[in-house]
Amino acid sequence: MRPKVYITMPIPEEVKKYISEYCEIGQWAEEIPIPRHVLFQELAKVEGLLTTSSSGGEINADLLDHAPHLKVVSNVSVGYNNFDLEAMKIRKVVGTHTPYVLDETVADLAFSLILATARRIPELDRFVKEGNWSPNNDDQDFYGIDVHSSTLGIIGMGRIGEKIARRAKFGFNMDVLYHNRNRNPEAEQKFDVEYCDMESLLKRSDYVVLMTPLTSETFELIGTKEFQQMKKSAIFINISRGKTVDEEALIRALQEKEIYGAGLDVFYNEPVEKDNPLLKMPNVVTVPHIGSATAKTSFDMAMRAAENLVAVVTGKKPIYPVPY
Repeated sequence: MRPKVYITMPIPEEVKKYISEYCEIGQWAEEIPIPRHVLFQELAKVEGLLTTSSSGGEINADLLDHAPHLKVVSNVSVGYNNFDLEAMKIRKVVGTHTPYVLDETVADLAFSLILATARRIPELDRFVKEGNWSPNNDDQDFYGIDVHSSTLGIIGMGRIGEKIARRAKFGFNMDVLYHNRNRNPEAEQKFDVEYCDMESLLKRSDYVVLMTPLTSETFELIGTKEFQQMKKSAIFINISRGKTVDEEALIRALQEKEIYGAGLDVFYNEPVEKDNPLLKMPNVVTVPHIGSATAKTSFDMAMRAAENLVAVVTGKKPIYPVPY
Protein backbone atom coordinates (compact mmCIF):
# COMPACT_ATOMS: atom_id res chain seq x y z
CA MET A 1 0.00 0.00 0.00
CA ARG A 2 1.43 3.38 -1.03
CA PRO A 3 1.94 6.07 1.64
CA LYS A 4 -0.56 8.93 1.75
CA VAL A 5 0.63 12.54 1.54
CA TYR A 6 -1.09 15.92 1.54
CA ILE A 7 -0.20 19.07 -0.41
CA THR A 8 -1.44 22.47 0.79
CA MET A 9 -0.93 24.48 -2.40
CA PRO A 10 -0.76 24.23 -6.21
CA ILE A 11 2.36 22.56 -7.61
CA PRO A 12 3.48 21.92 -11.22
CA GLU A 13 1.85 18.90 -12.83
CA GLU A 14 5.22 17.31 -13.49
CA VAL A 15 6.05 17.52 -9.77
CA LYS A 16 2.66 16.11 -8.83
CA LYS A 17 3.13 13.27 -11.30
CA TYR A 18 6.49 12.43 -9.69
CA ILE A 19 4.91 12.24 -6.23
CA SER A 20 1.99 10.16 -7.53
CA GLU A 21 4.42 7.47 -8.71
CA TYR A 22 5.15 6.70 -5.07
CA CYS A 23 2.26 8.09 -3.03
CA GLU A 24 -1.47 8.62 -2.80
CA ILE A 25 -2.05 12.37 -2.97
CA GLY A 26 -4.56 14.64 -1.32
CA GLN A 27 -4.41 18.33 -2.22
CA TRP A 28 -6.08 21.59 -1.26
CA ALA A 29 -7.54 23.01 -4.48
CA GLU A 30 -8.82 26.43 -3.38
CA GLU A 31 -7.03 29.74 -3.93
CA ILE A 32 -7.33 30.75 -0.27
CA PRO A 33 -5.05 29.07 2.32
CA ILE A 34 -6.45 25.87 3.75
CA PRO A 35 -8.45 26.42 6.96
CA ARG A 36 -6.73 25.00 10.00
CA HIS A 37 -9.57 22.63 10.93
CA VAL A 38 -9.64 21.20 7.39
CA LEU A 39 -5.89 20.66 7.44
CA PHE A 40 -6.20 18.86 10.77
CA GLN A 41 -8.79 16.50 9.30
CA GLU A 42 -6.56 15.72 6.31
CA LEU A 43 -3.49 15.14 8.47
CA ALA A 44 -5.19 12.41 10.47
CA LYS A 45 -4.48 9.91 7.70
CA VAL A 46 -1.22 10.97 6.03
CA GLU A 47 2.48 10.26 6.45
CA GLY A 48 3.79 13.28 4.58
CA LEU A 49 2.95 16.97 4.22
CA LEU A 50 4.19 19.27 1.43
CA THR A 51 3.64 22.88 2.40
CA THR A 52 4.87 26.45 2.92
CA SER A 53 4.43 28.84 5.82
CA SER A 54 1.89 30.86 3.84
CA SER A 55 -0.17 27.89 2.62
CA GLY A 56 0.00 25.61 5.65
CA GLY A 57 0.79 27.82 8.60
CA GLU A 58 2.75 26.86 11.69
CA ILE A 59 3.95 23.29 12.11
CA ASN A 60 3.47 23.23 15.89
CA ALA A 61 2.44 20.84 18.65
CA ASP A 62 -1.26 21.47 18.04
CA LEU A 63 -0.97 20.48 14.39
CA LEU A 64 1.22 17.48 15.14
CA ASP A 65 -1.31 16.21 17.70
CA HIS A 66 -3.74 15.84 14.78
CA ALA A 67 -1.21 13.92 12.66
CA PRO A 68 -0.49 10.60 14.37
CA HIS A 69 1.08 8.99 11.29
CA LEU A 70 3.09 11.98 10.06
CA LYS A 71 6.73 11.25 9.22
CA VAL A 72 7.83 14.34 7.29
CA VAL A 73 6.95 17.97 6.66
CA SER A 74 8.55 19.15 3.42
CA ASN A 75 8.79 22.94 3.14
CA VAL A 76 8.93 24.44 -0.36
CA SER A 77 11.31 27.06 1.00
CA VAL A 78 14.87 27.47 2.17
CA GLY A 79 13.52 28.98 5.40
CA TYR A 80 11.75 26.95 8.05
CA ASN A 81 10.80 29.44 10.76
CA ASN A 82 7.27 27.99 10.53
CA PHE A 83 8.64 24.77 12.11
CA ASP A 84 8.46 24.19 15.86
CA LEU A 85 11.58 22.05 15.79
CA GLU A 86 11.32 20.94 19.39
CA ALA A 87 7.75 19.69 18.92
CA MET A 88 8.77 17.92 15.71
CA LYS A 89 11.77 16.33 17.40
CA ILE A 90 9.64 14.99 20.25
CA ARG A 91 7.25 13.38 17.75
CA LYS A 92 10.09 12.20 15.49
CA VAL A 93 8.76 14.14 12.50
CA VAL A 94 11.45 15.02 9.96
CA GLY A 95 11.54 18.55 8.58
CA THR A 96 13.02 19.30 5.16
CA HIS A 97 13.65 22.40 3.05
CA THR A 98 14.99 23.46 -0.35
CA PRO A 99 18.36 25.22 -0.12
CA TYR A 100 20.77 25.91 -3.01
CA VAL A 101 18.22 25.95 -5.87
CA LEU A 102 17.20 29.55 -5.19
CA ASP A 103 20.54 31.10 -4.22
CA GLU A 104 21.38 32.78 -7.54
CA THR A 105 17.81 33.98 -8.04
CA VAL A 106 17.69 35.65 -4.62
CA ALA A 107 21.10 37.23 -5.22
CA ASP A 108 19.72 38.68 -8.47
CA LEU A 109 16.91 40.28 -6.48
CA ALA A 110 19.34 41.76 -3.98
CA PHE A 111 21.10 43.61 -6.76
CA SER A 112 17.82 44.54 -8.40
CA LEU A 113 16.82 46.31 -5.18
CA ILE A 114 20.21 47.95 -4.78
CA LEU A 115 20.12 49.35 -8.32
CA ALA A 116 16.44 50.27 -8.27
CA THR A 117 16.79 52.19 -5.00
CA ALA A 118 20.12 53.84 -5.79
CA ARG A 119 19.06 55.02 -9.24
CA ARG A 120 15.44 55.75 -8.19
CA ILE A 121 14.05 53.52 -10.93
CA PRO A 122 10.44 53.07 -9.70
CA GLU A 123 10.15 56.75 -8.78
CA LEU A 124 11.45 57.99 -12.12
CA ASP A 125 9.46 55.36 -14.03
CA ARG A 126 6.28 56.86 -12.52
CA PHE A 127 7.59 60.35 -13.26
CA VAL A 128 7.86 59.58 -16.98
CA LYS A 129 4.61 57.60 -17.26
CA GLU A 130 2.64 60.33 -15.50
CA GLY A 131 3.77 62.83 -18.13
CA ASN A 132 5.99 64.95 -15.90
CA TRP A 133 9.16 64.79 -18.02
CA SER A 134 9.63 68.08 -19.84
CA PRO A 135 12.43 70.18 -21.41
CA ASN A 136 12.37 72.33 -18.27
CA ASN A 137 13.53 69.54 -15.97
CA ASP A 138 16.97 70.02 -14.45
CA ASP A 139 19.24 66.95 -14.74
CA GLN A 140 19.77 67.13 -10.98
CA ASP A 141 16.10 66.24 -10.53
CA PHE A 142 17.03 62.75 -11.72
CA TYR A 143 20.24 62.22 -9.76
CA GLY A 144 20.73 58.95 -7.95
CA ILE A 145 23.72 57.30 -6.30
CA ASP A 146 26.49 55.26 -7.94
CA VAL A 147 26.60 51.57 -7.15
CA HIS A 148 29.91 50.73 -8.84
CA SER A 149 33.10 51.25 -6.84
CA SER A 150 31.20 51.80 -3.59
CA THR A 151 31.18 49.71 -0.40
CA LEU A 152 28.72 46.91 0.24
CA GLY A 153 28.13 45.40 3.67
CA ILE A 154 26.53 41.96 3.85
CA ILE A 155 25.07 40.77 7.15
CA GLY A 156 24.95 36.99 6.81
CA MET A 157 27.63 35.41 4.61
CA GLY A 158 25.93 32.13 3.82
CA ARG A 159 25.34 30.65 0.38
CA ILE A 160 23.25 33.59 -0.87
CA GLY A 161 25.56 36.11 0.73
CA GLU A 162 28.43 34.61 -1.23
CA LYS A 163 26.49 34.98 -4.48
CA ILE A 164 25.80 38.63 -3.67
CA ALA A 165 29.48 39.19 -2.83
CA ARG A 166 30.56 37.71 -6.17
CA ARG A 167 28.25 40.04 -8.09
CA ALA A 168 29.42 43.03 -6.07
CA LYS A 169 33.15 42.35 -6.36
CA PHE A 170 33.46 41.17 -9.93
CA GLY A 171 30.43 42.84 -11.50
CA PHE A 172 30.45 46.25 -9.81
CA ASN A 173 34.01 46.61 -8.50
CA MET A 174 32.70 47.13 -4.97
CA ASP A 175 34.59 46.76 -1.71
CA VAL A 176 32.72 44.07 0.22
CA LEU A 177 32.47 43.84 3.99
CA TYR A 178 30.63 41.11 5.82
CA HIS A 179 29.49 40.19 9.30
CA ASN A 180 28.52 36.67 10.21
CA ARG A 181 28.13 34.52 13.32
CA ASN A 182 31.24 32.67 12.12
CA ARG A 183 33.98 33.87 9.81
CA ASN A 184 33.98 32.49 6.28
CA PRO A 185 37.65 32.18 5.25
CA GLU A 186 36.76 30.52 1.95
CA ALA A 187 34.59 33.47 0.92
CA GLU A 188 37.32 35.89 2.03
CA GLN A 189 39.78 34.17 -0.27
CA LYS A 190 37.46 33.65 -3.25
CA PHE A 191 35.83 37.08 -3.29
CA ASP A 192 38.38 39.27 -1.46
CA VAL A 193 35.80 40.23 1.16
CA GLU A 194 36.62 41.64 4.59
CA TYR A 195 35.19 40.34 7.85
CA CYS A 196 34.33 43.02 10.42
CA ASP A 197 32.12 43.58 13.44
CA MET A 198 28.58 44.85 12.98
CA GLU A 199 29.26 48.43 14.04
CA SER A 200 32.20 48.80 11.67
CA LEU A 201 30.21 47.33 8.78
CA LEU A 202 27.30 49.70 9.36
CA LYS A 203 29.53 52.78 9.62
CA ARG A 204 31.57 52.01 6.51
CA SER A 205 28.99 50.64 4.05
CA ASP A 206 27.19 52.58 1.34
CA TYR A 207 24.79 49.66 0.94
CA VAL A 208 23.78 47.28 3.72
CA VAL A 209 22.18 43.97 2.73
CA LEU A 210 20.53 41.91 5.46
CA MET A 211 20.64 38.22 4.58
CA THR A 212 20.09 36.26 7.81
CA PRO A 213 17.51 33.64 8.73
CA LEU A 214 14.88 34.54 11.32
CA THR A 215 15.81 33.04 14.68
CA SER A 216 15.50 34.13 18.30
CA GLU A 217 18.98 35.67 17.90
CA THR A 218 18.15 37.63 14.74
CA PHE A 219 14.67 38.84 15.73
CA GLU A 220 14.77 42.65 15.28
CA LEU A 221 18.52 42.41 14.74
CA ILE A 222 18.46 45.81 13.01
CA GLY A 223 16.87 48.61 15.01
CA THR A 224 17.30 52.22 16.07
CA LYS A 225 20.93 51.89 17.16
CA GLU A 226 21.95 50.17 13.93
CA PHE A 227 20.24 52.72 11.68
CA GLN A 228 21.91 55.55 13.59
CA GLN A 229 25.29 53.91 12.94
CA MET A 230 24.77 53.90 9.18
CA LYS A 231 25.83 56.67 6.85
CA LYS A 232 23.13 59.23 6.07
CA SER A 233 23.75 58.34 2.42
CA ALA A 234 23.35 54.58 3.06
CA ILE A 235 20.75 52.35 1.44
CA PHE A 236 19.36 49.44 3.45
CA ILE A 237 18.24 46.26 1.67
CA ASN A 238 16.26 43.50 3.40
CA ILE A 239 15.75 40.17 1.63
CA SER A 240 15.87 38.01 4.76
CA ARG A 241 12.68 38.04 6.86
CA GLY A 242 10.59 41.02 7.88
CA LYS A 243 10.95 40.44 11.61
CA THR A 244 14.73 40.61 11.48
CA VAL A 245 14.16 44.38 11.41
CA ASP A 246 12.41 46.70 13.85
CA GLU A 247 10.13 48.16 11.20
CA GLU A 248 9.09 51.17 13.28
CA ALA A 249 12.78 52.03 13.70
CA LEU A 250 13.27 51.73 9.94
CA ILE A 251 10.35 54.06 9.29
CA ARG A 252 11.75 56.63 11.73
CA ALA A 253 15.23 56.37 10.21
CA LEU A 254 13.82 57.11 6.76
CA GLN A 255 11.51 59.90 7.94
CA GLU A 256 14.33 61.58 9.89
CA LYS A 257 16.78 61.08 7.00
CA GLU A 258 19.17 58.99 9.06
CA ILE A 259 19.57 56.83 5.93
CA TYR A 260 19.01 57.62 2.27
CA GLY A 261 16.61 54.85 1.27
CA ALA A 262 15.60 51.21 1.47
CA GLY A 263 14.79 48.29 -0.79
CA LEU A 264 12.45 45.76 0.83
CA ASP A 265 11.33 42.32 -0.26
CA VAL A 266 9.97 41.42 3.18
CA PHE A 267 7.89 43.11 5.86
CA TYR A 268 7.07 42.67 9.53
CA ASN A 269 3.53 41.64 8.59
CA GLU A 270 2.78 40.07 5.21
CA PRO A 271 0.93 41.02 3.13
CA VAL A 272 2.05 44.48 4.19
CA GLU A 273 -0.70 46.72 5.63
CA LYS A 274 -2.03 49.24 3.10
CA ASP A 275 -1.48 52.13 5.51
CA ASN A 276 2.16 51.25 6.21
CA PRO A 277 4.17 54.52 5.86
CA LEU A 278 6.85 52.69 3.89
CA LEU A 279 4.45 52.45 0.96
CA LYS A 280 4.23 56.25 0.69
CA MET A 281 7.96 56.94 0.62
CA PRO A 282 9.48 57.60 -2.83
CA ASN A 283 12.94 56.54 -1.58
CA VAL A 284 11.70 53.07 -0.60
CA VAL A 285 11.39 50.30 -3.21
CA THR A 286 8.93 47.59 -2.20
CA VAL A 287 8.25 44.18 -3.73
CA PRO A 288 5.96 41.38 -2.41
CA HIS A 289 8.41 38.78 -1.05
CA ILE A 290 9.57 37.64 -4.50
CA GLY A 291 13.06 36.41 -3.64
CA SER A 292 12.70 33.08 -5.45
CA ALA A 293 9.83 34.06 -7.74
CA THR A 294 10.91 32.94 -11.19
CA ALA A 295 9.25 30.09 -13.06
CA LYS A 296 12.41 27.97 -13.18
CA THR A 297 13.37 28.44 -9.56
CA SER A 298 9.82 27.86 -8.32
CA PHE A 299 9.67 24.61 -10.29
CA ASP A 300 13.06 23.49 -8.99
CA MET A 301 12.06 24.23 -5.40
CA ALA A 302 8.81 22.28 -5.75
CA MET A 303 10.64 19.31 -7.25
CA ARG A 304 13.29 19.38 -4.52
CA ALA A 305 10.56 19.47 -1.88
CA ALA A 306 8.82 16.55 -3.59
CA GLU A 307 12.04 14.54 -3.60
CA ASN A 308 12.49 15.21 0.12
CA LEU A 309 8.90 14.16 0.79
CA VAL A 310 9.06 10.93 -1.21
CA ALA A 311 12.41 9.95 0.27
CA VAL A 312 11.16 9.99 3.85
CA VAL A 313 7.77 8.30 3.30
CA THR A 314 9.49 5.51 1.33
CA GLY A 315 12.01 4.85 4.09
CA LYS A 316 15.02 6.76 2.73
CA LYS A 317 16.98 9.75 3.99
CA PRO A 318 15.86 13.17 2.71
CA ILE A 319 18.20 15.17 0.53
CA TYR A 320 17.99 18.33 2.67
CA PRO A 321 16.79 17.73 6.22
CA VAL A 322 16.38 20.65 8.59
CA PRO A 323 18.86 20.40 11.49
CA TYR A 324 17.24 19.88 14.88
